[in-house]
Amino acid sequence: MTTINQDRLIQHFIDLVKIDSESRNEKAIAETLAEQLGQIGFQVSKLPVPAEISNGFNIYAKLPGKLDGSVLLSSHMDTVTPGNGIEPVINDGIISSKGDTILGGDDKSGIAAIMEAVRCILANDVPHKTIELAFTVYEEGGLHGSKNFDMSFVESEQAIVLDSGGDIGTIITVAPGQQNLKINITGKPAHAGLAPEEGINALTVAADAISQMKLSRIDSETTANIGVVKGGQATNIVMPELYIEAEARSLDDDKLAAQVDHMVSTFNAAAEKHGAEINIESTRAYDAYRIDDNDPHVAAIKAAFEANGVEPKTQPTGGGSDANIFNGKGLKTVNLSTGMAKVHTTEEYIKITDMVAITEFMYTYLTK
Repeated sequence: MTTINQDRLIQHFIDLVKIDSESRNEKAIAETLAEQLGQIGFQVSKLPVPAEISNGFNIYAKLPGKLDGSVLLSSHMDTVTPGNGIEPVINDGIISSKGDTILGGDDKSGIAAIMEAVRCILANDVPHKTIELAFTVYEEGGLHGSKNFDMSFVESEQAIVLDSGGDIGTIITVAPGQQNLKINITGKPAHAGLAPEEGINALTVAADAISQMKLSRIDSETTANIGVVKGGQATNIVMPELYIEAEARSLDDDKLAAQVDHMVSTFNAAAEKHGAEINIESTRAYDAYRIDDNDPHVAAIKAAFEANGVEPKTQPTGGGSDANIFNGKGLKTVNLSTGMAKVHTTEEYIKITDMVAITEFMYTYLTK
């Protein structure tokens, strides 16, 4: 088993989570990482993204290797809120925040693991595969950094994203596609006390539609949710307008299409029944991906885990990640667990042993 410098790994992770980097505010973390990668020996490119996406930039970095093979390793630099002023605490080998913020293990644990593995490989002067890095902005809430990543830099045909929870050895080979719906229902205002029958209540239209809609868990591969509802001005006005945001996800593209059609047609039928106008904007957030368990890329990852005494297991997820986008761009990508737990909550934590284990995996994988 490789000797990873545990103290340096954990110190680097702690330094990174102390840098405020909520989504769209990644300039400080991106500048820090670009400088550190240059010091390690990477050729670093700062890839611009549209200003509305981030005040920072995507990072592409390359370290040519002597072994055959090339891989792109990826983690995202942003965090969800509340992610400013994070104070990491270590108790009994577990790193968490003080309790009023997230920790930021999602996804700075991935960044720290990749960089520590490479530091150790270079310190030991061990031959390695060609290593390419993609550190992305604004992954949380839309995968915007990877969507805007300049793929012309990338030479590898396969990639590993380090951005999942679960036991070390978890390999996400199947992930859903997601469709987003934005629905504007336009009824007709009227005085609710004097002449309610002259109005068309947009909420009544929505309620009629939603009561007939299949939502939540549709089947083992498919989910749907209505998450945002905005409307209304006063109790004495028949509600003239309502805005709704909804989503559907499925591991199966046909099932996703069917669920979206069902939601759209149910909304349209209710609007027609009540004489309301409706506008539905349907956009694809990301596509599903499915990689075979026997794929050579998956097999090589499994072999590296097994060489380190870790039992690998492939499994599906219900969430999207940069892996969805990279797969959609033709780069065969799986998502691995770093051991991050209770992400997107103030109870988020990560075990030091898990961080060491995923770093050891990276070392073994890159030098096999």
